[in-house]
Amino acid sequence: MDGVQIDQVRRFNRTVSERVGVLHDHYLGRDRPVGEARLLWEIGEQGQDVRRLRERLGLDSGYVSRLLRSLETDGLVTVEPQPRDRRVRTVRLTDAGRAERAVLDGRSDELADSLLEPLNTAQRARLVAAMAEVDRLLTAGTVTLEAVDPDHPDADHCLRSYFAELQERFETGFDPARSLLPDAGELRPPRGLFLIARLHGETVGCAGLKLPPGAPAEIKRMWVAPGTRGLGLGRRFLAELEARAAAHGRDLLRLDTNKALGAAIGLYHSCGFQEVAAFNDEPYADHWFEKRIAAAPSG
Repeated sequence: MDGVQIDQVRRFNRTVSERVGVLHDHYLGRDRPVGEARLLWEIGEQGQDVRRLRERLGLDSGYVSRLLRSLETDGLVTVEPQPRDRRVRTVRLTDAGRAERAVLDGRSDELADSLLEPLNTAQRARLVAAMAEVDRLLTAGTVTLEAVDPDHPDADHCLRSYFAELQERFETGFDPARSLLPDAGELRPPRGLFLIARLHGETVGCAGLKLPPGAPAEIKRMWVAPGTRGLGLGRRFLAELEARAAAHGRDLLRLDTNKALGAAIGLYHSCGFQEVAAFNDEPYADHWFEKRIAAAPSG
């Protein structure tokens, strides 16, 4: 990584941590550090599953437990096991917790105003736009990819969401029974794989890769949740699947798509895929693509 870039990132981190006050034990002038304040905000009005809260913030269970104990001691939250599964705990704000959260929200607004107030109108617009771009890029870097079994509940969730979107977008609707869907075995090693994308513990996308013996690798069922589009996840899926196909000795990667998916078609072109004649009988396909890739050397 470029040393100048590393230095700039570290300088940015120092500036932000100093300006927003995270170095103080009394964050926003309250009797609690930033970790507890952030936890109060994330719990929200409806409460939160402790495991999901931990995943959302990327914190280890021990640290979250210590924060929750402190908030419980102060009478700001309650933590109770769910009746159907006592291993699952739910944390909720008390009335005092909601009042504290309201105070923190107000002081957060004041802090944001103090960052903008010294700047002129043009500078404020530049700062807010830059913050939005930094937020988008940092969020993109938080997404993780994981290979799972195609029968995993998260895979099922993604595919159901994907099919529901195709039903809305295709002129003729979408019936999975008519499509050339790969069966689960075609997306399990060694015949293939299935990737899941997660952001803060939430499933936000999927992509499958078929590796049929003696045939080109083929990308199937790539989908990105609407709320995470624009983070470059589609491009990241393609790069990861290309690398996986190359690692399995394949030098040709194929996919097909429907004319209604214009953004996807543009992505395939920009990633080096060339449109070719139909290579399957997929009834919902209008365009077929392939890309020559550098297969990894064997042995």
